[in-house]
Parts: sequence; C-alpha cells; structure tokens
Amino acid sequence: MSSNFSIFAFVKKFVFIIIAALSSLAAADGVYEKYIEKYSSIAVSEMQRTGVPASITLAQGLVESAAGRSTLAVKANNHFGIKCHADWKGKKTYRDDDKADECFRVYPNAEASFRDHSDFLRYKDRYKSLFDLDPTDYKAWSRGLKKAGYATDPKYADKLIKVIEDYRLYRYDNGTVVPLEKPSVVEKPKEVQRAKVQEEYHFSLSRKVYEINGVPCIYALAGDTYETIAASNGLFEKELLRFNDVRKSRELEPGEIVFLKSKKNQGARGSEKYIVGEDNESLWSISQRFGVKMSAIKRLNKYSSDYVPGEGDTIVLRRR
Repeated sequence: MSSNFSIFAFVKKFVFIIIAALSSLAAADGVYEKYIEKYSSIAVSEMQRTGVPASITLAQGLVESAAGRSTLAVKANNHFGIKCHADWKGKKTYRDDDKADECFRVYPNAEASFRDHSDFLRYKDRYKSLFDLDPTDYKAWSRGLKKAGYATDPKYADKLIKVIEDYRLYRYDNGTVVPLEKPSVVEKPKEVQRAKVQEEYHFSLSRKVYEINGVPCIYALAGDTYETIAASNGLFEKELLRFNDVRKSRELEPGEIVFLKSKKNQGARGSEKYIVGEDNESLWSISQRFGVKMSAIKRLNKYSSDYVPGEGDTIVLRRR
C-alpha cells in the first residue's frame, strides 16, 4: 500500500510540474502577444522612417527586454539594452553586464527607446552593411546583427529567427499594420550611402567630378596636393584650403575627398546624424565624409574647439 501511494504521489507531482510548465508557457505566450500588439505599430513606423525591418525591431525588443518585463525595460524604458556611450546626455542607470556596473540609457518612454534603437542601427558604421540586405530577409538581418557584434550570445541570431517565426513577425515587414500616426518617409540608409557619391557633376575640370551633399568634389590621385588641384582647376590655393577646412597644402593620399566649392551648413536629408565608429575618426574626417563645414558641426553640437570624437558619440549633422 505504501509503495503504491509513493508511486501515486510521484506521478501526481510530475503531472503537477508538467501542468505548471504548460501554464507558464501559456502565460509567456500571452505576454509576448500583448507586447507585439502594443509595439507593432511603432516598429512599422520606425521601419518606414529608417529601413530597419519591423520584424527585427520586435524580435530584438522581445528578446532583449523579455517582452517588456526586464528590469531595464520596467525601470529605464530601455527595451534594447543600449549602453550610454560618451555622448549620452540623458539619465543613466548602472547594471552588471559584460562588465560590472555598466552604464545604460534611461528613456522617458518606450517610444523613445524604439526610436533610439532604429537610429543606433541606421547611423552606426558597423551596421551599415545590413541596409544592403533585402528588408524582408529576416534571417540575413538576424545573422548580420550577430556578426556585427550587437550581442555576445553565440545563439543570438537563432533566438531572433525563432521568435520571428514563432510569432510570424515577418508579416509586419510589408507595412500592412498601419501606425497610429503616418510617419514621414525618408530615404533608407542604403540609399543615403549611395547618395554620398552621385552621378557626374558638370564642372569645368579635366577629370570626373562627383557630389557629396550637393557639393562638387574630386578624389585625389597619387601625387596630388591642394596646391596642384587648385592650379589645375582655376582656384586660388587659399580658397581651396578654406573649402576643405585645412590651413596649408600637403601631399594627399589617393582617394582623399577634395571639395571644389564650400561645404554645406548641414548634412543631406536622411543623414541627420552619425555615430562614431572604432577607427579613431577625427571631426575633420567626418566633416569631409558628409560634406558639412567643421564650424557648422561644432555649432550644431555645441562643441568646444578642442573636442575629439569618441567611439559611440552621436554627431548631429542636420536638425530635423
């Protein structure tokens, strides 16, 4: 009798555990569905604004924030685990992550977190290759994020893909879910990248002239200096130096950008900001890359004359 009772008790306990586990899964499903219902319109809106697929945004939000239940999401409205970086001016919170006591961004609301996440992917160099992918290829995007170093978890891409497929998040990538407010559509990042070098600009030169931010420019060849380029293009040397924010002539590296007219006071539409990468970029090189005057960048960002960009800094290039 005692033996039979023990077996019965064991079976009863095992069944209870199974039921509890199934209940937990059902509850988790409910939480995930509520999260998707709540934030899908924001994800679609951000997709239309920046080109980041809605399925990727939702999957990352679900995974990074445990469907909005993580401490960062609840207390800091941070749904994507984005850290502070040197230029963050908002509120901060500290948690152990890859290292002890790391700084994370605090947002006023979840919508601000979603927008910052889109900008983080769109304007940071390490993720620019993602925007050459088919926006409906969620598998390639998931693997690309992992390869670019968004997360250290070796199974990160697989987790995103599983969530996307389990909850059919790919259905949002065609934009059929109408956002609460119709956003203004801007160029996708891959179009912005292509816009940096456009078709030939008609200028009285002996070699091809291109446009960056609507300003005519050429790419230096071996042996070129500002002095020789000015002489061969009917410009004063000091004039050319001023156009390029430099003080004296020097031998140029092949491929260096040389502007033939004054750069603009702000970046092109679709290039409102730039997130500094890991290559020790100078403010001057960023100025040349986007065709914006050094003085204008300093004014837009309220930088002092001795400011040096640091990895992760956000450089504002255009006021919306």
